[in-house]
Amino acid sequence: MKRNLILTCCLALLCQCLAAQTNPYKKYTENLPFKMPEVKAPVFPNRKVNLSDYGAKGDGSSLCTTAFAKAIKELSAKGGGHLIVPQGIWFTGPIELKSNIDLHLEKGAVILFSGDETLYPIIKTSFEGLDTRRCQSPLSANGATNIAITGHGAIDGNGIYWRPLKRSKVTDSMWKKITSQGGVLKRADLWYPDAGYLKGDSVAQMNVPQGLRTDAEWESIRRFLRPVMVSLVGCKNVLLQDVIFQNSPAWNIHPLMCENIIIDNVLARNPSYAQNGDALDLESCKNALIVNSTFDAGDDGICIKSGKDADGRKRGIPCENVVVDGCTVFQGHGGFVVGSEMSGGVKNILVDNCQFLGTDVGLRFKSCRGRGGVVSNIFIRNISMFDIQADAITFNLYYGGKSVVEVMESGEKANNIDMQPVDETTPEFRDIHIENVVCRNANRALYFNGLPEKPIENIYLKNIQISAKMASEFHNCKNIQRENVVTD
Repeated sequence: MKRNLILTCCLALLCQCLAAQTNPYKKYTENLPFKMPEVKAPVFPNRKVNLSDYGAKGDGSSLCTTAFAKAIKELSAKGGGHLIVPQGIWFTGPIELKSNIDLHLEKGAVILFSGDETLYPIIKTSFEGLDTRRCQSPLSANGATNIAITGHGAIDGNGIYWRPLKRSKVTDSMWKKITSQGGVLKRADLWYPDAGYLKGDSVAQMNVPQGLRTDAEWESIRRFLRPVMVSLVGCKNVLLQDVIFQNSPAWNIHPLMCENIIIDNVLARNPSYAQNGDALDLESCKNALIVNSTFDAGDDGICIKSGKDADGRKRGIPCENVVVDGCTVFQGHGGFVVGSEMSGGVKNILVDNCQFLGTDVGLRFKSCRGRGGVVSNIFIRNISMFDIQADAITFNLYYGGKSVVEVMESGEKANNIDMQPVDETTPEFRDIHIENVVCRNANRALYFNGLPEKPIENIYLKNIQISAKMASEFHNCKNIQRENVVTD
C-alpha cells in the first residue's frame, strides 16, 4: 500500500508538471486575491508563408502594403497560420490582421510604417476614451480571434512624421533638425507637422476634435488624427511576444475591449519627447497578462483605462482581471497608471514584482469629475522604484491633462473645498492594497487628493519605505490604513 501511495503521488506530480508545460502562463492566475480564469496563448495551424514570396522587398524603401495584404488574405483563406517576416526592413502602409494569424518577425526583421498620412484612411474609432475618428492604425485587428505578433524583430511607427514637438523636450540640434522639415509653429516653442495639425488642435479638447460634421472637415485635419500604432479592437485570444514596438504616432499598444490577452517579454518604447506616447494602454479588456516586459515612453508606461465620461459610461465595459508581473518601466509620466479615462470601471488588478526607474510617478491613479466609474479591488506588491521625479504614489481626482511634474512646477495647490453633488459622473477610488514597496530618491512620497463629496477610501499601505525630499500630502481621504510605512 505504501508503494502504491508513492506511485500515486509521483503520478500526481508528473501530471502537474505536464500541465505547467502545456500552459506556462497558468502560474500567473493561481493564488490570486480575486477570481480569474486561466489564460492560454492562441494556437495556430502549422502552416507558414513568407512575405518575400508575395513580391515584397526588404530594402527599406519599396512599399510592401499590397504584399502584406495578399499574404494575410491567402493565409486566412487556408485557415490561418504563420506569416513569416524575414530579415530586412519592410516599408509599408497599414497592416490588418485577421483571425488565426501569427505575424512572426524573424531576427533582424523590421516593419517600418510609412509617414505618408494619405495611406491611412480616416475611420471611426475610439481615442482618449471617446468615440471619434482617427487615421487607421499602422497595425490593427478588429473582431479577430486567435491572433499574435511574435518573433525577435521590431515594429516602427515612424512617429516623427506625425507628432508635435515641444522645444523644452529636445536638444538644440534635434529641434533644428525636426523643424527644418517644414510644418508650422503654434508658438516659438511648439512645432506642428503641418497647418492641418494646427487647425485640428484649434477645434480639439484633449486631442479629440469637436464639432466637425463633414468628411471634408475631417480630411482637412488628417495629420492631427495621428493613430495609435497597434490597435486591437474587440479581439479574443491575443498574444504579443518578444517583439520591439517603437516610435508610435500616438499611443504605442492599445488593446480595446479585448478578452484573453497575453503580452509577454515585449519592449514598447518611444522617445522621451513623444507627445501622447503611452507605451501600453489596456482599455476595457478582460483576462489579461502583462508579464516580463519593458516599457520606456514619453508618457505613461502601463496604463489601465475603460472609456471616458458619457461615452465610457455608455460602453459600460470595465477593465478587469489583469495581472502585471515582472515588468520594468523607464522614463515616462507613470510606471503603473489607472485613468484618467476609467468611466467603465477598473477592478481585479494585481501588479507584482515590478520596477520603475526614472519615471515621473511610480504608482499613479488619476481622474476628475465628469468621469464616473469605480476603481476598486486593486492589489500592488513587491515594487522597487528609483529616481522618481515627482511622487512615488499619487491619487489625484483633479487631473487636468498635465503631468505631475508640470503641476508641481506650476505651483498648483490641491483644490479640496468645492463640494459637488454625487451622481453618475462622480469617480470613485476605493479598496486598493499596496504593500512591500521600496523607493529611493523621490521628490515627494505620497500625494492623495480626493474629492470632498467622494473621498478616496479604504487604501491599505503596508511595508512601505520611501526616501523623499518633500513631505506627503493627504486631502479628502477616508480610512487610509498604514502599517510600517516610513517616508523620510
